[in-house]
Amino acid sequence: MGDPSQVRVSGPLAPLAGDFADWLASVGYAPGSAVHHLYRVARLSEWMAVEGVGVSAVNSAVVEEFLTDRQARGHSVGWRAGAFDRLLEFLRDGGLVARVDGGEPPSESAAVLVIARFARYLEVEHGLAVRTIARYLPDARVFLDCFERDGVLDFERVTAATVTQFVVDWSRRYPNSTPHMASALRSLLRFLRVDGLVGAGLVEAVPGVARRRLAGLPKALPAGEVAAMLASCDRTTAVGRRDLAILTVLSRLGLRVGEAVALRLNDIDWRRGEITIRGKGNRHGVLPLPADVGEAIVSYLVDTRPATDAREVFLRSRAPYRAMSRNAMSNVAAAAARRAGLPTVVYAHRLRHSAATAMLAGGASLDEIGQVLRHRHRLTTAIYAKVDVESLRALARPWPGVSA
Repeated sequence: MGDPSQVRVSGPLAPLAGDFADWLASVGYAPGSAVHHLYRVARLSEWMAVEGVGVSAVNSAVVEEFLTDRQARGHSVGWRAGAFDRLLEFLRDGGLVARVDGGEPPSESAAVLVIARFARYLEVEHGLAVRTIARYLPDARVFLDCFERDGVLDFERVTAATVTQFVVDWSRRYPNSTPHMASALRSLLRFLRVDGLVGAGLVEAVPGVARRRLAGLPKALPAGEVAAMLASCDRTTAVGRRDLAILTVLSRLGLRVGEAVALRLNDIDWRRGEITIRGKGNRHGVLPLPADVGEAIVSYLVDTRPATDAREVFLRSRAPYRAMSRNAMSNVAAAAARRAGLPTVVYAHRLRHSAATAMLAGGASLDEIGQVLRHRHRLTTAIYAKVDVESLRALARPWPGVSA
């Protein structure tokens, strides 16, 4: 059966079945694939009707409960929770369920309730993206779990001393993740203060994490290795043309992977030869569009890019045809490095460093490089001075007792 309209759906999800089928078609699913999705939705909806679960309560935990119950009843169809990801995405996009679904099972736990309010606070009061909120919540939960007993949070134990000791203990066990934990903890303590659960001054109890700025070297690739990665893309295939366009954009313009993912069709002004970059913190910048970058993008847009309503430039090669994820785009670079036989693992950000060092080798100043990379502070760009060995050689003082 290849007609989604022939799938009968009853229960709470029945009124949404038609819209869900249309949504699947809009993101590139073939009718046959949509039928399989709707069949699963029909079974889930029947179960929801029996269990009294409403549409607004649907999340990954509810799906897991449904699948567990289905398996207990002896059904042999090996469905996994991931098979319902498209349904959850459709419900979130339509505002029918919460945007932040951490997969927590329904619980009266005080920590769970506080985390839910904390997520709302980050989204509404601070305007953080869902992806950023999702990174903060696990660390906040770890901290709160230290003060929960029998489902009750004892906020009287949250003092400057316990906060400081928590961070110190964490730094001994997980030194690399301590800066992120400290940031999440400061945000949580600000929220708890606003919510009236803790007193003032606890944010200052979070110790600062020492960071040695400019201590390392930017991990750039030689020009020959970047060229080898570009040459490894098979231009006779759709994926090869897309990957070549991605690698060209990353290596020539020095875009962050998130900026390349966010690049939209209307960000490219072909008449002016300019491209608008959507950077960090909702900041936009405009760069010249080099000829080779433009040619690679045009080849992808004309010969390869799927016909879809999505406005992002770079899309998945399979349905649903929507913007690539950060991980998928970074893996494009990793795959190209393997094909080129490079001895090291290469991800997208290394191409940003490579673009900077290539500009430096071509005679660009640090200020010019900072403008292209859209750095907010000159000190961020200063690290690239360390790779200009010839310029640094003139500044080196002779070793005592050794003639120059």
